[in-house]
Amino acid sequence: MTTVLPDTGVGPLLRDWREQRRISQLELALRADSSARHISFIETGRSRPSEDMVLRLAEELNVPVRERNALLVVAGYAPRYAQTPLDDPAMASLRECLDRLLAAYEPYPALVVDGTYGVVAANRGIALLLAGVPEKLLAPPVNAMRLTLHPEGLAPRIVNLPEWRADLLAQMDRQIALVRSPELRALYDEVAAYPVPERAAGADRRTGGAGHKRSAAFALPMLLEHGGRILSFVSSIATFNTPMDVTVAELAIETFLPADRETAAYLHAHVPS
Repeated sequence: MTTVLPDTGVGPLLRDWREQRRISQLELALRADSSARHISFIETGRSRPSEDMVLRLAEELNVPVRERNALLVVAGYAPRYAQTPLDDPAMASLRECLDRLLAAYEPYPALVVDGTYGVVAANRGIALLLAGVPEKLLAPPVNAMRLTLHPEGLAPRIVNLPEWRADLLAQMDRQIALVRSPELRALYDEVAAYPVPERAAGADRRTGGAGHKRSAAFALPMLLEHGGRILSFVSSIATFNTPMDVTVAELAIETFLPADRETAAYLHAHVPS
């Protein structure tokens, strides 16, 4: 996901991360138990950081795991974090845990995506919401952003699409700034260019469109037309603490919580138990 030029020194890369995080050399030095002078020497190439120092600075700068490997390689060290495919036997216990988590969340929708929003697992609550989506969007590899924003996907049924779309694009934009991924940038450019259905473009932003009164003032809901009614969801995203593998670091579990009793009752009645 990230390409680092071989002639790019680790110092300028660390400086870029520090500036992106808006942290001064002195503040970083205090966090990393170093000195501002040593940080300055590392960034200008006058001093070669040890492997431990590269990892310590990356930790304090909240550098993504994949990018930490890149920093180590540029500094002349071996990558520290493996990237194990999710279908590898070593990941069997993780897959089983994810499957149990998704099943336990039913009848409410939940799914697991990778670093480019590829869907790696989903439960029957998600399957219910995707009824009627064209097969071409459901053929592997399935991408959550395409499913949501494509004009033949969920987009025509999202009553408050302008707001929900803006929120998703802002989420992607923040992630691109964090991981600097060409694949994510290409996906963003693709989905941002999708046309917005005419009805959604003129939806009332105060009501979420179609005169629907919001029941979830505490968070932006997704208002989805389904089965002749409007379902209301708020979403949450969970990631793994202190991941030691690139694949695990980039997994995200997104759950959709019913924002009103009517939505909860509908799911309990229509998602197989």
